[in-house]
Amino acid sequence: MIQVLFTVIFAEMALILLLIFKTPLRKLVIMGLDRVKRGRGPIVVKTTGGTIFIVMLSSIYSVVSIHKRWIDEDGNVTPTDQILMAQHLLEASLMGFTLFLALMIDRLHHYIRELRMRRKSMEAVNKQNRGFEDGKNGASDDMKSLEEEASALRLKIKKLEATVEEKAKESSDAEANVVALKKQSEHFLRENDSLHEDNQNLRAQVQSLDQRLSNSDVKKAS
Repeated sequence: MIQVLFTVIFAEMALILLLIFKTPLRKLVIMGLDRVKRGRGPIVVKTTGGTIFIVMLSSIYSVVSIHKRWIDEDGNVTPTDQILMAQHLLEASLMGFTLFLALMIDRLHHYIRELRMRRKSMEAVNKQNRGFEDGKNGASDDMKSLEEEASALRLKIKKLEATVEEKAKESSDAEANVVALKKQSEHFLRENDSLHEDNQNLRAQVQSLDQRLSNSDVKKAS
C-alpha cells in the first residue's frame, strides 16, 4: 500500500512538473487530461478520490483509537500498536498528499485551458482589430478619392457658373443691342415717313407750278 502511494505521488509530481514547464510532453499531458475529463472519466476519478478519502479517514480513525488506548493505559503501548500507529499515520499522510497533488493537477490543467482560450480570444480580437484598421485605411483611401472627385466636380461647377454668367452677359448685351437697333430702325422709319411726306408735298408744289405755267402760256398765246 505504501509503495503504491509513493509511486502515485511521484507520478503526480512528474505530471505537475510537466504542466508547469513548457516542454514537448506538455501537450501530450494536456491532451491526456482532456480525454480523462470526457465521458466517464470524471466519474471514475471522483470514485477513486472518494475511495482514497474514505481509506484515509479510516487510517486516521485507527491512529486516533490507538492514541486513545495509549492514553487509557497510561502510556503502556505494545510495539505492535506503535508500528500500526506509525503505519496508519504514514498511510493517511501519503493519501492526503496524493489527494492534494491530484487537486493541484486538476487546477493547473483548468488554468492552462483558460489561458489557452483567452489567448485564442485575444488573437481573434487582434485579428478583428487588424481587419477593422485595414478596412478603416481602405475607407480613408476611398474617402480621399471621393473628396478629390468632389473637389474636381466643384471646380467644374464653378467653371460652368462662370461660363453661364458670361453667356448671360452676352445675351444681355445682345438684347441691349437689339433694343438699340429697334430704336434706330424706328427713328429711321420716322425720318423716312417724314421725307416721304416732304417729297409728296414738293411734288404737289411742282405740279401746281407746272399748271400755273401752262395756264400763263395759254393766256399769252390767246
